[in-house]
Amino acid sequence: MSEGSGEVRRFWTGLGLPGLVDVHTHFMPERVLHKVWAYFDAQGPLTGGLAWPITYRAKEEERALLLREFGVRAFTSMLYPHKPGMARWLNGWAADFAARTPDCLHTATLHPEPGVETYVREAVEAGARVFKAHVQVGNYDPADDLLDRAWGLLAEAGIPVVIHCGSGPAPGKHTGPGPIARVLARHPSLRLIVAHLGMPEYEEFLGLAERYGQVRLDTTMAFTDFTERFMPFPRRALPRLAALGDRVLLGSDFPNIPYSYAHQLRALERLDLGRDWLRAVCHDNAAALFGLPGGKPPHMH
Repeated sequence: MSEGSGEVRRFWTGLGLPGLVDVHTHFMPERVLHKVWAYFDAQGPLTGGLAWPITYRAKEEERALLLREFGVRAFTSMLYPHKPGMARWLNGWAADFAARTPDCLHTATLHPEPGVETYVREAVEAGARVFKAHVQVGNYDPADDLLDRAWGLLAEAGIPVVIHCGSGPAPGKHTGPGPIARVLARHPSLRLIVAHLGMPEYEEFLGLAERYGQVRLDTTMAFTDFTERFMPFPRRALPRLAALGDRVLLGSDFPNIPYSYAHQLRALERLDLGRDWLRAVCHDNAAALFGLPGGKPPHMH
């Protein structure tokens, strides 16, 4: 067993869980992932100019094996286009990856472009269980009319969408709560999972989750020493986070993180929101959302 996996396993066994469910892990075509790594290495503009060493830089099979060693029962292949004309190709790759990786929740993506509704429907019919949207990298308005029917289709199908729409680590033209609030006004039942707890607009995104019963938040990078240095979570908002305990899901950004996987878990633990909250966030909420065996339905507001 690899170094570090023992600490991760001790965390979830100590909570009496059967493992972890991580809704925010990246698997994508190797050449695309290597470009992402090169961007982090060069401290590209969207990283906020921060030094960002990739902790889990390894081959695809080794990374999937490591998640299994950690005890991650289900994970995602978050992938996203940075321009039109890429999404359908990425979706084809992700379908193949899910077919050869049974513990990966089949992931798909989208971009505002002609034909988006068609390939989103194709992905849903092919068994996609979660979508990824990246407003910052794709540099688009999520409320773009081109996406409207695709959002409607996903809302109707009840398929969750992990969306990076907060302005961290660096703002984009269409990031922040405004554009995505316009999407929710049109599609209030859309199962959005706001990545990174909406950092740094944490409180505004908590507000959207309080207003829309199908909005969830993932913990990706939040509360870690790395993030707290430049985009700290406001302590006054912790009671609101505690109250939304049935709609917060574990996310990690594995493998693209500048610290150990266990550190994200310890960062959640030291919030001191209680064992029930941790159990819900690290396993039960996502297990129920994705219908995994052993998933207890959390109490919904």
